[in-house]
Amino acid sequence: MTRLTVLLFVFVSVSVSTVAQQSNARNLAVIGYYAGRNTAIDSFPTEKLTHIIYSFCHLNGNRLWVNNANDTAVIKHLVALKEKHPKLKVILSLGGWGGCKTCPDAFSTDSGRREFAQSTKDLTDYFHTDGIDLDWEYPSLENVPGYPFGPADKDNFTEVIRLLRKDLGRKPEISFAAGGFTSYLQTSIDWKQVTPLVNYINLMTYDLINGYATQTGHHTALYSRPGQVESTDHAVRWLDSAGVPLNKVAIGMAFYARVFEHVDSVNNGLDRPCHFLRGVSYKDQRIELSQDSGYVYHWDSVAQAPYMYNARQQLFASFDDSVSIRIKTEYAVKKGLGGVMFWQLPEDRFSGGLLDVIDNTKMSLTAGRKK
Repeated sequence: MTRLTVLLFVFVSVSVSTVAQQSNARNLAVIGYYAGRNTAIDSFPTEKLTHIIYSFCHLNGNRLWVNNANDTAVIKHLVALKEKHPKLKVILSLGGWGGCKTCPDAFSTDSGRREFAQSTKDLTDYFHTDGIDLDWEYPSLENVPGYPFGPADKDNFTEVIRLLRKDLGRKPEISFAAGGFTSYLQTSIDWKQVTPLVNYINLMTYDLINGYATQTGHHTALYSRPGQVESTDHAVRWLDSAGVPLNKVAIGMAFYARVFEHVDSVNNGLDRPCHFLRGVSYKDQRIELSQDSGYVYHWDSVAQAPYMYNARQQLFASFDDSVSIRIKTEYAVKKGLGGVMFWQLPEDRFSGGLLDVIDNTKMSLTAGRKK
């Protein structure tokens, strides 16, 4: 092979790669959960979203249920956004942490599953929404203390998805919030049966160090590191190895910090004994996690994740910021993922927030530039 041929091959390869990246960026879904007030939605740049997921509907017996008039008003307000943004999809979600206590029972019988699927279609038709997101945390795994779970949950989840697709038809979207940790990936879902029936797998690659943790770490790490296997990349690689098409996977980002207390100063608080204290929304972090109050910023180059340590108060904070969000968006495009998603929009700033970082990164990559 001549030098000219080699150079031509490299040029063509780079050009093809750039075109593919531009296409991936252009088609990248940006999915935001919304559990905020009715009127607050108008303050956010919703034109930068492809999907907004109303959080949360509940179960009333076996039926998907909207609890009250205020929730109805929020859903109608979200749907009204489509007048300005016709491509925006508004999705109803069931569950959330602690919101699916009766799911194992309701979905344990064919009649219960059929009633749920029919009620989902009824609500979708009534509100003119675009589909359903199941946020069952977690089939077949221990979750909220005292909540029921069992091995049958896995197959029952599959049957619920199958009936939803049958009743809703092809056009409405079906997604589910998937745990980003290994035991969920291995235990909760029949990936071969479920994946062909859904549009997106919203991978909750946050809370990987959760409220029950006894040792600090990165709750929304991009990459695994010594002492912490659980990460976004670990979950994506696991799904890829299981044959899940990555163009159906949306990786999760945290628009909030997790703060842990009673953390000693060794290693700036990383990988140290702890007790969970509280969450802090991104919009409040400039004040709540400020340098003036004693927090010092650190960056883990292996996990590609920021963290802060407050030696005076023995506090450790794990979070996403503008840097990690940009890197995760670039990762999603490079890997050919279906999208990025986050919990949740009301925790962002009205302007100059993390949604803006996602959009700016996406637009830059669409144009073939790297920020």
